[in-house]
Amino acid sequence: MSADAWIFGYGSLVSPTSMATTIGRTVADVDVAVAHLDGYGRRWNYGSMHLRGDWQHDGAIVTQGLVVSLGLVESDHESCNGVIVRVTADELAMLDWRERDYERTDVTDTIRRDDGARIERVMTYVPRPSAIERYETARDRRQAGIRQSYWELVAAAFGDLGADHLDRYEATPAPDVPVVDMTLSMLGAP
Repeated sequence: MSADAWIFGYGSLVSPTSMATTIGRTVADVDVAVAHLDGYGRRWNYGSMHLRGDWQHDGAIVTQGLVVSLGLVESDHESCNGVIVRVTADELAMLDWRERDYERTDVTDTIRRDDGARIERVMTYVPRPSAIERYETARDRRQAGIRQSYWELVAAAFGDLGADHLDRYEATPAPDVPVVDMTLSMLGAP
C-alpha cells in the first residue's frame, strides 16, 4: 500500500473495527502504532451535525437530541494517547467524509510514537467551532447525550491497548452530558 499519511485517532478511530468500517479494510499491524499527541487534551465536546437520538434519562424523554462524541482542545500542558494509522489518499477521503464536521489538522510536529520510530506526516481531526457551539447549546438545553455503544467501543479499544492506555483514556475529563442507550436517526433521512 502506498502511504499518503498517518491519522491520529483518539476516540472511536482507536477501534480497529470502527476504522475498518470507514476505510473498507482491516488495518494490518504494520499500518498502526500507539502514539501520543502533545499540546491537545481530549474532551467530550463534539456535537454531531448529522446524528440525532431519542432516549430517556432522569425522567425526561429526549427526542432528536444531539449526539455527542470526543473531540480535542488545544492545551499546552496536556497530551492525549491514541493510535496512528497509515492511510492512502482514497482512505483519507473516506475519513474526511466521516469526520466532515471536524477540521483535519497537521500534528506531525507534536506526535510521538511509543516505539520511538520517526513519523513522516500525521494528521488528526479537531472539532470545528460550529460543532463545539452545537454541543454547548444542546448541553445547556439538556438535549445532548453520548451513545452508550460509542462509550463502550472507545473504552474497549483503549483497553485492548493495555491497562496504562485505558487509564490515560479514563483520565479524560468526565462528560457533562449523560451516557445513554439511544435510538439513532440521521438528519435529512427519510
